[in-house]
Amino acid sequence: MAKYQAKTTETTLSVKDFIKKIPEAERQKDAQTIVDIMEKQSGFPAKMWGPAIIGFGSYHYVYESGHEGDAPLVGFSPRKAEFALYLSSAFENREELLKQLGKHKSAKACVYIKKIEDINIAVLKKMVAASLKHTKAKHK
Repeated sequence: MAKYQAKTTETTLSVKDFIKKIPEAERQKDAQTIVDIMEKQSGFPAKMWGPAIIGFGSYHYVYESGHEGDAPLVGFSPRKAEFALYLSSAFENREELLKQLGKHKSAKACVYIKKIEDINIAVLKKMVAASLKHTKAKHK
């Protein structure tokens, strides 16, 4: 049986060039703000993961099925309609922080925001820090 190859792997593509390709100037600015926050909170530089995810740091995971791979500790993707923020689904005080975040939608491991001005940046910083702490502890 062929070994599974993850589609989302770290690449050498330029984060700056990727952000420049976002059509709206305001969304480019918001993307750069998220980069700045995640770089500062994680201590890792922004790297492209696949063609459309900006990630920070990495960890190795192994599922019970035997499937394994690498993923960014935190990251985001500037999708057409919203920013998808990739954070742990189980970090400490997640639900309380989501209530304080501002205008957003959330799924298991994603938080979706339309624009930075809709959210409380201080809360986002706390969420990124808590997510990093949880993911690092889980995947030592």
